[in-house]
Amino acid sequence: MAVHQTPKHLETVKSILWGVMGVLTVVTIARFVHGMGATTGLNDVAPWGFWIAFDVMAGVALAAGGFVVAAIVYIFGLERFHAFARPAILTALLGYIAVAVGLLYDLGIPWHICHPMIMPQHHSVLFEVAMCVMCYLTVLSLEFSPAILEHPLFHHPFFKRILKFVKAITIPVVIAGIVLSTLHQSSLGSLFLIQPFRVHPLWYSPYLYVLFFVSAVGLGVAMVTLESLISAWLFGHKVNKPALASLGVLGGTVLAIYVILRVGDLWKRGIIPDALDGSWHAGLFLFELSFSAVIPAVLLSIPKVRRSVAGLATYSIMVVLGIIMHRFNVCIIAFERPEDMGYWPTWTELAVSAGVVSGAILVFIFFNENLRIAEHGHESEEDDAALAAKPQNVAASGLSRMSNTFRSAFRRHSFVFVIAAAFAIGFLPEDAVFGPKPLPTPVSPARNVEALAVAAPAPFHRAFHISSLAGNVPAQQKPSPVTLALIDGNRDWRFVPFTHDDHASKLGHEESCRLCHHQNMPFDRNTACYQCHNDMYEVSDTYDHALHVKRLGGNEACAVCHIRSIEGKRRETALACWECHGDMVVEGSVIPPSPEGLAGFAPGYVDAMHGLCLGCHHKLASARPDLYGEEFDRCDVCHREFKDRDHRRMAPYVPMPPEHLHEELWPPVIFGDPLAERLGLSAPADAPIQAITE
Repeated sequence: MAVHQTPKHLETVKSILWGVMGVLTVVTIARFVHGMGATTGLNDVAPWGFWIAFDVMAGVALAAGGFVVAAIVYIFGLERFHAFARPAILTALLGYIAVAVGLLYDLGIPWHICHPMIMPQHHSVLFEVAMCVMCYLTVLSLEFSPAILEHPLFHHPFFKRILKFVKAITIPVVIAGIVLSTLHQSSLGSLFLIQPFRVHPLWYSPYLYVLFFVSAVGLGVAMVTLESLISAWLFGHKVNKPALASLGVLGGTVLAIYVILRVGDLWKRGIIPDALDGSWHAGLFLFELSFSAVIPAVLLSIPKVRRSVAGLATYSIMVVLGIIMHRFNVCIIAFERPEDMGYWPTWTELAVSAGVVSGAILVFIFFNENLRIAEHGHESEEDDAALAAKPQNVAASGLSRMSNTFRSAFRRHSFVFVIAAAFAIGFLPEDAVFGPKPLPTPVSPARNVEALAVAAPAPFHRAFHISSLAGNVPAQQKPSPVTLALIDGNRDWRFVPFTHDDHASKLGHEESCRLCHHQNMPFDRNTACYQCHNDMYEVSDTYDHALHVKRLGGNEACAVCHIRSIEGKRRETALACWECHGDMVVEGSVIPPSPEGLAGFAPGYVDAMHGLCLGCHHKLASARPDLYGEEFDRCDVCHREFKDRDHRRMAPYVPMPPEHLHEELWPPVIFGDPLAERLGLSAPADAPIQAITE
């Protein structure tokens, strides 16, 4: 085996790629330790973004060269393109592995990537895509395995038999790869067929799956050309311009078909005027189509351009970038989102995609340097014979130089990796370093409203008609006036109607206050819940250190609370709140003080209210099912909500025009309650009564 000098520019490229891998390592740790919210611009209303558009939609298309070249060489028998087969298959294999790795970052729970196999949904297009991609990865591994089995390490008879078997099944494997690729390349477009009113008409089409497949074939040919040119530059072998020119004829033909199909679809649907109306969508469409297909097809129709390295490079780069742009337009840019649902990728998202691609390129370089992938003056039989004929000391010296070169490159790449990782740590967002901080959700006090109460079957004891909207409440229902406290801490219309006065009268009038108001602020009585539990979900700190220092005499105040100073001035060693404010704790409450004493922390409003109410409801449902019903501790006994036609949650006291009322969408008495009909709760047709229940 001959010893070849590594080109300097190849080492430079490797160093850059290892630097990107250093950044990827840091971002990967932050992503999987602190989650997607800390490292991406994604959120609940923008659940997919750069990773889906580039890593999946564009990534799968970029790997299409594998099945295109395999079909050309093994099915159509065009042997002059055989030199492109292994590089194209290797590129496809690494591309699909990169897609799978990218999905691990994009999935909120990465190990759920196996769910399509263990929890199949046969009617889902996404299931078909997932299964085809996994099967095609297996096919690509089989197609590429001869390149590995031909290595001297596998010259054992056992591996030779495996190699012989793999070569014998080449044609069936290639056919399976073509079928699987055709299915999932087109199905990626089918994913958007259910969004006809979200994807802009210039990009939406009932034949989107056909456009995705044809564009993937054109992109595959361009990727084979670009990969061949880059490999020639990296490894120093000659460009096979005649073969690439012939491949360019195929590429130009496919791109022309793509343009005809795309424009013909617009013409058939009457959308062509939209492409010429001067809007920014029209400009983007014309630029994308021209850049990705029209101009490259024209360039490839010129023989002089097809036969030049510059012309081939220009055409292939334009097609690659143009089809990537098309995938981004369909997924993000031309995909309509409400104004308050914006999305912009973070630099960490871009770093993940760049790092995954860099890792794939490094593996590609490694295989090219150690296996027979492309003809670049590496591992010829003459070189092996010449090396064997050399004296032992000469061969040993060659191996020694290779070892020294490897150690030098390892040190250089490790240095670049560490430096890049250090810089990445410095630029990480705060949430990615220390973990995401929950967004505050301030709590608002309950609101009092007047209502008319009528009887209702268990588990609802009464239905309440808001006085201002009660209309003609039937007299036979014997309504009685009542004051409701609408508990709606974060004002999201998911309220609880609470009859404060009735609860107090049943639990002992004034003596009942202590049952619920279990802790008071200093100099206060029956402190409202929201004053301590002032965040909807997070623990609230009710202790104001600065205020205590000011009231107790500045620095001298330390000795008042931190009497055990030998243990350090910490919250854990200070006096508990009740040791100074003896009237804070209310005896006889259903919420006992914590064993640690009052340290100034209050649980979130939701947890506090549930902890207070559910216990009593559960006891009443168990002890008196005859009076309260066994379902008295059910969620919808307290929580009331309903939705309008646009699925917006509304409060019961928001008047709606009569023309918007509909029996199926607007239950007349119990809003949003599917049991209304079963419970027999109804109202006269001429009385637009709106009610809530207790």
